[in-house]
Amino acid sequence: MKTLAEIRNDFPILNAKVRGKELVYLDNGATAQKPAVVIDAINTYYKDYNSNIHRGVHHLSQVATTAYENAREKLRGFINSPKLEEVIFTKGTTESINIVASCFGRKSLNKGDEVIISAMEHHSNIVPWQMICDEREAVLKVIPINNNGELLMDEYKKLLSDKTKLVAVIHISNTLGTINPVKEIIDLAHQKGALVLLDGAQAVPHIKVDVQDLGCDFYAFSGHKIFGPTGVGVLYGKSEYLNDMPPYQGGGDMIKEVTFEKTTYNCLPHKFEAGTPNIVGGIGLGVAVDYMQEVGIDLIHKREEELLAYATEKIVKVEGVRIIGEAERKASVLSFVIDGLHPFDIGTLLDQLGIAVRTGHHCTQPLMSFFEIPGTIRASFAFYNTKEEVDKLISGLERALSMLR
Repeated sequence: MKTLAEIRNDFPILNAKVRGKELVYLDNGATAQKPAVVIDAINTYYKDYNSNIHRGVHHLSQVATTAYENAREKLRGFINSPKLEEVIFTKGTTESINIVASCFGRKSLNKGDEVIISAMEHHSNIVPWQMICDEREAVLKVIPINNNGELLMDEYKKLLSDKTKLVAVIHISNTLGTINPVKEIIDLAHQKGALVLLDGAQAVPHIKVDVQDLGCDFYAFSGHKIFGPTGVGVLYGKSEYLNDMPPYQGGGDMIKEVTFEKTTYNCLPHKFEAGTPNIVGGIGLGVAVDYMQEVGIDLIHKREEELLAYATEKIVKVEGVRIIGEAERKASVLSFVIDGLHPFDIGTLLDQLGIAVRTGHHCTQPLMSFFEIPGTIRASFAFYNTKEEVDKLISGLERALSMLR
């Protein structure tokens, strides 16, 4: 088992200084930092075997293809997908959701059909559904939440009907940290014959995700949230639905045979992977998954729970602080406002102390409207963060308050 000191030493950027101060990085909900093994894997690809994949017979192409497809197998195991071809490489969560919205929507949504999302969704799980519902004359419905940032499940049950074709909800809220009761959501939707997509961008870094246990039909997540490169992610989908959906884009590996009269599409997963992919991103993501499994997802979850509890206990003692999102089940996100002060002002002053937090609406503007606030200050933790860094955050907040007041 790695010690915390060993883990921190694995991440070169954690030794950096910002404005002459030791970096305190608490913006993991936006993107996580990268261990040296991921950085090294990226460098090795470009130095030693940079090549395009799948169609080359030469040595470099074969090495690159093997590394890329080995990464797919690692990701299959990471989420426990039953079939390798159900793991589609994408640019990230946003593209994964857009693929389902566009391709499932064009195939299966008709006038009067219904799609359900929730009030705490990221914009990337709102806008694609608005677009396709508008195009197909379908109806978009929203599960409301309570003041603690929890879904009102009785209201969800009322929204479900024989017209519901798909439910798309966030597994863990990026703004509130709420862990949604996704298994119940899925079971209820399936009883009505509806499919379910989960936005897992904030779940896979923090908890064990088993798509077979969950029973979801689609699952989307991003590589950069789980200590891998940017610009790469995964769409898991049950093969019966992926096979039934039209392709998202044309060209490259998504074809089997092309004539001027007709194109025959490739089999899964290549059907949804048009063009040259982010090869090094996929390889780096596979290494990131290896690293997470070496540390252990249970250890990751335990350390982050301890950090969240410690930070929550400390921050409620700061004068004027109000936590936004107090669900009974939460992941390592602490989102808050301070009476009479704008989040941007707090964030700017914390930055002068080397403390990186996120301020604003976090791509959840409807959620900000619900709480009647312009935005929040969000400290989001990873397993490499420390209680000492939490103490620096609290000290920085108190210093910022003394200056602003």
